[in-house]
Amino acid sequence: MKQWDKHLFSKFALRDVIFLGFCATFIVVSRAGLRLHLNIPGHAMFFTMFFLILASGCVPKMWAATIVGFVAGCLLVLLGLGKEGPLMVLKLILPGFIVDCCCLVYPRIAVSSIACAVVGVIGSASRFLTITVTDMLAGIEWTIIMEHALITSLLGMAFGGLGALMVPPIIRRLEAHKLLHRE
Repeated sequence: MKQWDKHLFSKFALRDVIFLGFCATFIVVSRAGLRLHLNIPGHAMFFTMFFLILASGCVPKMWAATIVGFVAGCLLVLLGLGKEGPLMVLKLILPGFIVDCCCLVYPRIAVSSIACAVVGVIGSASRFLTITVTDMLAGIEWTIIMEHALITSLLGMAFGGLGALMVPPIIRRLEAHKLLHRE
């Protein structure tokens, strides 16, 4: 066995890596498209949780959603599409990590509407941490930080849960047409 075969990504087939790249790209494109001033905090979590859970449902390997979050976060930082700067990577890795951890507990999350909604809400709740850290680094007063983090996180949780509800019909359709390659 060669040294590079022990690498984390050696377990992923080329089609899996390409699909994860597409999911990360779609997160970036949806965030760029949603830079419209909708004045609704948390609306970006709709597509973020959708693509993270879709990635873990279509590529049922450990770290699939985390990889998507990492790649999307790096792309957003490189393109300058976030006021958080390098914390944008953390903002997308945390929900991906939560999705992966939940998939360890219940591997068929992507086909259950209730499980998807719960994972979408829990994954979106991770925004509370990143919002708090960003606001603290900006030197904002503690009560304002808590209000901002709470309101944005609650709305993000609602949008994340709704976005996650779109995944099960798509996964079931892909499975019915035998388009998902399961090992």
